Amino acid sequence: MNHSPDKSNTIGQRIHDLVFGLYPIHRSQTGEGVRESLQILRSLIPLEIHEVPSGMRVFDWEIPQEWNISDAWIADDSGNRIVDFCNSNLHVVNGSDPVHTTLSWGDLKKHLITLPEQPDLVPYRTSFFGSGWGFCISHNQFNELERLGESQYEVCIDTSRTTGSLTYGELLIPGESDSEVLLSTHTCHPSLANDGISGMAIAAFLGQWLRRQKHRYSYRLLFAPATIGTITWLALNKQQVNKIRHGLVLSCLGDSGHLNYRRSRSSTAEIDRTVVDVLSETCDDFAVHEFEPFGYDQRQFCSPGFDLPVGCLMRTLNGEFPEYHTSADDLNCVRASALHHSFTTLTRILDRLEQNYSDAFVNVMPECEPQLGKHGLYHAFGSKPDAQNMQRATMWLLNLSDGRHSLVDIAYRSKLSVSLLAEAAELLTHHGFLEATCSRTCGDSRFSRSASSSDSFSTQFGQVQA
Repeated sequence: MNHSPDKSNTIGQRIHDLVFGLYPIHRSQTGEGVRESLQILRSLIPLEIHEVPSGMRVFDWEIPQEWNISDAWIADDSGNRIVDFCNSNLHVVNGSDPVHTTLSWGDLKKHLITLPEQPDLVPYRTSFFGSGWGFCISHNQFNELERLGESQYEVCIDTSRTTGSLTYGELLIPGESDSEVLLSTHTCHPSLANDGISGMAIAAFLGQWLRRQKHRYSYRLLFAPATIGTITWLALNKQQVNKIRHGLVLSCLGDSGHLNYRRSRSSTAEIDRTVVDVLSETCDDFAVHEFEPFGYDQRQFCSPGFDLPVGCLMRTLNGEFPEYHTSADDLNCVRASALHHSFTTLTRILDRLEQNYSDAFVNVMPECEPQLGKHGLYHAFGSKPDAQNMQRATMWLLNLSDGRHSLVDIAYRSKLSVSLLAEAAELLTHHGFLEATCSRTCGDSRFSRSASSSDSFSTQFGQVQA
């Protein structure tokens, strides 16, 4: 999809402004950068901040010591800083031990990491569960230093490891049911605008927007460090996760590529079918991928001990855009128009989940098919632009409307769109063939949409205030 520059004060621009504010902060698995970032998000939504002490066991893992960094540099023999953490917080390997020494070039270069295939860029690297230290620089700068030959360099990395805590943020937005939709994003990446910050920003605005709506589901937003943070949350909430009915991990949502969805472990969970259905209806170009037990934290939620229905929504897949885990994943990598599109697509997905929550029907004439012509339905089909598909939708609904199949279930079986099935369901309800179950009879017109209503749950995004 071609995203043109977004010059208006749209939701996309406001999300981009939040990305801009979060971008300079140095984040890690633990430490003050995560807390500072969560406090910024807390100005938008009432996050509950959790601190989990160092040393606590979480399944096969242990909460690490808290790591913080104050400064870091490499200076030449004239005292000039040729590599400076203040210029880019990617310059230091995240998790490095403290060091302050003088080294020859031959010794220093053993601690330097570059990208020879992308010589202008600084890589992002981490080292949390070992010891050592390192700097990340461009390969061009490495070659320049190599040409200078032997020289002495002052090296300083001012970091600390202390008994502290791992920090994560959480917001539960209650609905009419305690069944939950989980939206999760990682908070540990430093200045990587697309891989990390875009997910944080969109999740925050989704939270702000959801708090303005009525909804059947409860929504849980989780802002946690990748891997260890999600593992920690699961360990602390092991008895509560059975409330999660649907979930999405959000990341890489600001680049100009088309949307990509990675399925949950089950592959055919309702969230999988819902996302694919929405993308099919609203996107000219998208891709769907099978579950893999690596990548983002859907692999933790989908581990066999939990097997939660959690997929992952991205634009370009992680690792497949050239800026990934480099200094080029900067503010130029994310587009306000792409953020806007990702946000509105997510609201449509949540809207569809809400609609599906209420759209289970029962066929009141289940013994064989009714004589549709006698009731004027064939005439009604003829007035529709796609009469044949409308008739097919009607027959599928009459067969599967047993109170156990939602519209998404029927869409998956019939290969028809939910919107077409919803229109056919309205027609059959009007003629007395179907009765709606659950919330369509609960008196909340907010969820009793007519077939012609268009994403009422998602069209209010422009009212969100930053």
